Amino acid sequence: MAFRFTRLSSHWQVQFSSVMILRLPLLLPQPLSPPYSSSSTTCLSPTSTSKRLISQNVLNSHHSPTIITAGDSGLKFRDKILYLQSLKINPTKALQKNPDLRSALLSSLQSIEHCLSSMGIERSALGRILDMFPQLLTADPSNQIYPVFEFLLNNVEIPFSDIRKCIIRCPRLLVSGVENQLKPAFEFLMKLGFVGANRITCRTTVLLVSNVDHTLTPKIDFLMGLGFEYNEVAKMVIRSPVLLTFSIENNFRPKLEYFLEEMKGDLEELKRFPQYFSFNLEGKIKKRHQMLMQHRLSMPLSRMLKVSDGEFNARLIDMRLQLVEERQL
Repeated sequence: MAFRFTRLSSHWQVQFSSVMILRLPLLLPQPLSPPYSSSSTTCLSPTSTSKRLISQNVLNSHHSPTIITAGDSGLKFRDKILYLQSLKINPTKALQKNPDLRSALLSSLQSIEHCLSSMGIERSALGRILDMFPQLLTADPSNQIYPVFEFLLNNVEIPFSDIRKCIIRCPRLLVSGVENQLKPAFEFLMKLGFVGANRITCRTTVLLVSNVDHTLTPKIDFLMGLGFEYNEVAKMVIRSPVLLTFSIENNFRPKLEYFLEEMKGDLEELKRFPQYFSFNLEGKIKKRHQMLMQHRLSMPLSRMLKVSDGEFNARLIDMRLQLVEERQL
């Protein structure tokens, strides 16, 4: 059974196997009156000249200036700017990162909003996503966006209701090519053991945007270089998938050095508790370890790190009292 998105003359047809389950109307070119919410920027007088209208009233003065050419159609360009602002997208940044916006029709921008909202993405989240990746505003839904949805639904087998969560948690999915990025990463993760009960879910689809050669493989190699077997590393990352999102130089290496040199730790303990790497080195690991050292106490990593500050302090007091009692015996 598979999802398939097909563009027809007046709507997107979403099929599940041979049964059509959704019809998504296509947004056709609209009149110039902008369909913005009541909270959008007030429309400017159409009698104003386009240069004054755009340079003085539409673009925010605190942003870097955007050059407006004489070829821009003033009113239509203004409508696009107001539309972007209604989505809380920075127009100046969007135009700088995606110059194709100048010639794009307002209706094509609205079709992107409709495409994403049809998958359950709220307007507030949609604006944040498009502000991060303004190249999406001029993307072709048929060739660039819907293939990502189809891959997540059919190959990764993410439930339709969870697609929204995937995109909100990792908007970069929408600008990642299926063939050159998502599929190779998915195959790599499946070989690593992300299958069955450990399969990729909406919580771990962020791993799909990691490059196999430059990101995923080096991290596996780094952990194996510590003396772990491949199967041991696989169990570690399946138990704590966030490990594959950490930087080797900024996370793994300094935390490992502190664990081995200052804490005199045993690598076997990292196998049991790979979540160690997800805790802040300065704010939690060093602080708590030094408190234990001051009283010549020790504690397993999980007991030391998984609890709140209050619970840790309570455990520390209990251990100190117990130590005093033992000395009095």
